[in-house]
This record gives sequence, C-alpha cells and structure tokens, in this order.
Amino acid sequence: MLLQLVSDEEAAGRASEAMALVKDHLEADDPRRVRLARRLRSIISGEISPSDRDLMVRALDAAYNALDDELARVRSLRNILWTATFLVLLGVAGLAVYGWFFPQSLSMCFTPKVDPGSAGGIDVVCPTAEYPDEEVGTPASSLAQPRDILTVEIAGLAGAALTVIASLRHIRGTDAPYMLPLASAVLKFPTGALSAFLGLLLIRGAFVPGLSDLDSRAQVLGWAAAFGAAQHLVTRLVDDRAQMTLSEVGRTTDAMIDPERAAVREHSVLGGTGAPGPPTAFQDGAGPHEGPQEGIREGEHADEGADGSRPRAGP
Repeated sequence: MLLQLVSDEEAAGRASEAMALVKDHLEADDPRRVRLARRLRSIISGEISPSDRDLMVRALDAAYNALDDELARVRSLRNILWTATFLVLLGVAGLAVYGWFFPQSLSMCFTPKVDPGSAGGIDVVCPTAEYPDEEVGTPASSLAQPRDILTVEIAGLAGAALTVIASLRHIRGTDAPYMLPLASAVLKFPTGALSAFLGLLLIRGAFVPGLSDLDSRAQVLGWAAAFGAAQHLVTRLVDDRAQMTLSEVGRTTDAMIDPERAAVREHSVLGGTGAPGPPTAFQDGAGPHEGPQEGIREGEHADEGADGSRPRAGP
C-alpha cells in the first residue's frame, strides 16, 4: 500500500530493497520475480510507470506470503518435535514407575555363565547391586530392585548427553523466531533413556549373540550408556530434517541460469554498447520469451483477431 502512495523517487529507491526480498523468498522461475528483475534497472533510473508499481506490490505481497509459509513449516516441525519429546518422556516415566512397583516384571538382572560342575553358588548382576554366591536355581528376576529401570534410564540419559554435546558443533544459529535446534536436541534425552532400556532388554533376551550375560554391574551401566548414545543413529535423521527446514527459510532453489543476473547483464549490454541481442526490459515488464498476447492487461480479450473481430467457434 505504501508503494502505491509514495512518490516516484521514493518508489525507485525502494526497488532494490523489494528485489532483495523477492529474491530471498520467491523461486527463480517465478514470473513476478523475473518480470521485476527485468524492470529493475528502468525503475531505478526513474522510468517507473503505474504498472511497475503494481508489479512491485504484487511481488512483495507474494514474497511476504512465501515467508509466512516458510515460518509456518518451521513452527509446525517445532511443535511436532516438542510433542514427540513429551510422548517419549511420558513413556520413559511410565516405565520407571511401573518398574518401581513391579520390579520383577521388567527385570534388568543377569546371571553370568558358571561352570556346570561347580559346587558354589551363582552370581546375579543387577543395575543397582551384585549378588554373589546365590543358591543355584535362584531366578535373577527375584533379586530385581525398584530402582533398576530408573538407574538404566539415567545411564541412557548420560550417553545421550554426550551425543547432544557432540552435535552442537553442527548446529548453526538462525534468525527464525522458533528454537528448532533446541527442540531437536531435547528429543535426544528421553530417546536415549528409552533406547538404553530397550537395548538391555534385548541383551537379557539373548537377542544379541554373545551378550546374553553381563558379568558385572559396571558392564550393565556401560551398555546402558552405550545404547543411550546409540539413539543418535535415529535422531540424526531428525537433526538433518530440522537443518533442512531452517535452510529453506529465505533460501529459494536457484535455477541453472540466474534470470536476474542474466536480465541485468543483457540490459547493460543492450543499453551500453548497443550490441544486438534479444530485448530484456519492456515497459510492461514482459520478457522476450513471451508472445504478443502476454502483455495484454486484465479485462481485455486475448482471443480477438488482428482486425478486432472474434474468431467464430467451430461447428
């Protein structure tokens, strides 16, 4: 609206600013961006017409709408990440509460292999304690403690914290009003706790060959931390998606040939040396690739013939 009201000199002074904003948020082959680029030099030089003002207004409006869409995508992904973090945290807390009241149901205790001919007892290893020389045949789950699952999840959180610190070197600052990298980093903590619990559960179920029995409490916590750090294999995809979404804000996909630079270059050659070449700047902003009907304004009939008569419809 201001561009429609200001003087020609001020509108010409705002043309470069408008072009910069349009280049940041409109695609390289957008007709409004290309037409404004071809009229840019004429507008700056003071040869501005009402159609040029309308072109600048429409291009700026499209650029602001594109910026709103880009920020909406960032906000939507941010909300998805915080929702996922809350749900995973809720699941991790539910496992800890369930393990506190029913520790034998989700036992994290292991029975290291012993010599079958040995007359001594067996050793039972849990995340919070070790029980040597227990009676042969004692189930390991009977010695599980309420704090076992919580201890495993804390070890997984510690492993996830290391990956968060390591991933900070890839995180770049952003001028977007939404803290998308923070939401992506926070998701790693509950995911690490969950992966630590699931990893030890798979080991206890002999899912991993050769790791069916851990020998000490330190090994149990060490593997829990390792599985907590292994969550990066999954959340790395989330980090890549977040960085890609942030990079799309204000960075449109460029064509193989930049139409703005090509238009200005051809116009300079045409106006400076008089060298022959295809025209690039028209009074109405039309380009050389556009046919004679492209410059017809709204309200006029494009289907009229050269003598002003309409072609008759076929039988």
